[in-house]
Amino acid sequence: MNFVVSGGGTAGHINPALALASELEKRGGHVWFAGTPQGVESKLVPEAGVEFKAFPAEGFRRRHPQTLPHALKVINDSTKKAAQWFNEIKPDAVICFGGYVCIPVGRAAEKRGIPVIVHEQNSVMGMANKYLSKKAARVALTYNVAGEAVADKSKIVVTGNPVRASVFAATRQEGRTYAKIPSDAVMLTVFGGSLGAAHINKAFCEMASDLMKRPNLYVRQITGPKQYDAVRSQLHLSDEVLPRWQLIPYEHQMGKVLAASDAVVSRAGATSLAEISALHIPAILVPYPYATANHQTTNAREYVAAGAAWMEDDDKVETPEFAAKVAKLVDDEQVRNDMREAAKSLKTRDAASKLADVVMETVKK
Repeated sequence: MNFVVSGGGTAGHINPALALASELEKRGGHVWFAGTPQGVESKLVPEAGVEFKAFPAEGFRRRHPQTLPHALKVINDSTKKAAQWFNEIKPDAVICFGGYVCIPVGRAAEKRGIPVIVHEQNSVMGMANKYLSKKAARVALTYNVAGEAVADKSKIVVTGNPVRASVFAATRQEGRTYAKIPSDAVMLTVFGGSLGAAHINKAFCEMASDLMKRPNLYVRQITGPKQYDAVRSQLHLSDEVLPRWQLIPYEHQMGKVLAASDAVVSRAGATSLAEISALHIPAILVPYPYATANHQTTNAREYVAAGAAWMEDDDKVETPEFAAKVAKLVDDEQVRNDMREAAKSLKTRDAASKLADVVMETVKK
């Protein structure tokens, strides 16, 4: 069988698409990835060994309606090109993960009578997925609440958010060796997504001296490339404890680092949450407050309700109360054990397989 997965704009669309691609290939399918020529997917997808096909796609700026005609022309041109491509490769199904590129790819599939499956990673459905879900054969969700945007509820299936196999591949010992962390130490990983998080970074600089009073604690703080220099200048630690506070701008081996971690503090983006819960890592979640429709807060609520994480508002991380939460998480092993057990109930590890089942069932119908 032949399949096309599509997504673009952010790693949050691309990584779950690649996770599904890997699962479909395990089942004997051949997968192509349709993305934009300039997006991050144009680099990540070939690196993952998946065939890549580029189609230009643009959104329009609502405050500048004059951008709409050009955006529509780009989408219409790419729809025609995608339809011609489908005539050549004859896909059995097209799976769209979000981003503007999914609109021409999904429309072309509809024109050719190819079933479209939409997957929404967040708790609030994105524009492209909302548009395509009207005619899609199935709509797969990470969070049931995202289905409010779907008129035909019979299409909906909750699969969870697929996680890349590389995240599962690393062992705790491999991660500890990579990060140079002793096997018996407590490791806290702090990150705010690929761009970093200013309030989280500043808060941890302020609490660093107190945290480092724990001789068995190691902290790996991933600042984001643009904030690294500023954070480095704010971090004041003695030469004695500085080796236990690992400050890095970007992490290329996140799977290994997560495998090594005893706890994390992070944003509540869809991919971060899926990876944290799949590996059953205790967490404090700090949702990005300016996410569309505040979806990161909605994302986090399910994990908090399950007992797998705590949540804190972004504007409260520079407070003694937040510092006390962090201290509790690293000091209390029973709290961390309870969170790990709660995370197992979310069953994120099975998401790629569940979504692949939906794809195969749709094709058979």
